[in-house]
Amino acid sequence: MLVYVHQYQHEQVQDGNRTTGESQTEDSVDKAPEEYFGENTSDLDVETWETVEHEGDPVQRRTMTFEAVAVSVPQQPAEDDDPDLPGRTLQVRTGDGQTFVPQAKIVEVEDHNPDDM
Repeated sequence: MLVYVHQYQHEQVQDGNRTTGESQTEDSVDKAPEEYFGENTSDLDVETWETVEHEGDPVQRRTMTFEAVAVSVPQQPAEDDDPDLPGRTLQVRTGDGQTFVPQAKIVEVEDHNPDDM
């Protein structure tokens, strides 16, 4: 099955002159790929985080996809889960083992073969 999750982290600050709750403007940090990297980012294998708002504060979110056999959501938050961010640690089991994804929320789970039940 395919598992789609959103993972969250606190917004990365590029300079120390930011006050609490102040978001960086997109035009100051979101330069054209060719200008910043010297090539188109679609040619690079990079993690893409987007800035979204959570309870009035900017946080970063990325989409992750797993080919999984099971997903577990613990009843209690993990010890290192941040209560100021959305989500909690998820356990994703794949054919190769397991992965723990901190600060994540399930977006969608899709069964490749629903008739095999």
